[in-house]
Amino acid sequence: MMIKTRTSLIPSAAIATTILVWATAFPAIKLALSELQPLSLASIRFAIAALLAVIWLLWKRPSRMPVNDILLCAVCGIIGGAAYSVLLNVGEQSVAAGAASFLIKTESLWMATFAVLLLKEKFPLLAWGGTILCIIGIALIASAQSGGLSWNSGAAFVLAAALCSATGFIMQRRMVARYGALHVAAIMFIAAALALAPWLPQALAQTSSASLDIRVWVIFLGVFPTAIGLVCWSYALGHFGVARAGNFLYLIAPLAMLIAWLVADETPKTSTILGGLLILAGVIVVNTRGKTSGVKTLAVSEAAAQEVAKV
Repeated sequence: MMIKTRTSLIPSAAIATTILVWATAFPAIKLALSELQPLSLASIRFAIAALLAVIWLLWKRPSRMPVNDILLCAVCGIIGGAAYSVLLNVGEQSVAAGAASFLIKTESLWMATFAVLLLKEKFPLLAWGGTILCIIGIALIASAQSGGLSWNSGAAFVLAAALCSATGFIMQRRMVARYGALHVAAIMFIAAALALAPWLPQALAQTSSASLDIRVWVIFLGVFPTAIGLVCWSYALGHFGVARAGNFLYLIAPLAMLIAWLVADETPKTSTILGGLLILAGVIVVNTRGKTSGVKTLAVSEAAAQEVAKV
């Protein structure tokens, strides 16, 4: 009986670990940026992630991908990994970690836009209502950040990071379905690390001269949101199913705001809370688009798959 109880707790522990480490990544980035430059932080993060990816590839020895698929995964890694990370790092220099975590959720708006423009999907009135909620939420959050929502503001960089995340997912989802999230993510990590390799010497120099706390956060970012979070998430997906597990993803942004308050001393502003709630509500509406339950499951499935290969 005791063994059965412990076994039943493992999936719950896996999903809790995933949400916790992915939420902690936002304040961890904010703290690390106090002593590292945005490009340096992205470079060393993906260098650590790539090392873990190489170890996994040598251990599992998955079937070899065709060259064209490898190149596609590499492009996904550069756009959805390296570019995403650099833009998010630049944005978080002036945007609060909690605010950034909410702004990143607007990636669903970009995905819906791609679906309308490229796949000719319909965008019903309810989905437009969700989009308006997101826009109001973005405006509320950006108004409280340095620079507002001008082209060179931190909020604009975070929104650009969300665009890169959505683009990378749209490009990679066929690869994930064919080869599995871990295999695709491994190639993405390596490609992102190679793209950011010119800044690795600078990253190593800045990290070696950084305080011990900052070094710990850098290592955390390279290991936990990537390796630990990805493995736990894959396990949770296998147990709960994509649709059910995907619902937990909405906890990331509020939890990130809470963690930033506790570890980075970022007191959440009323505008961030209200704006974040509007963005989450809008994202949920846009994802479901007021359709049947079967399509809702598909929408959540896509959102869940997106998080798998995003760091």
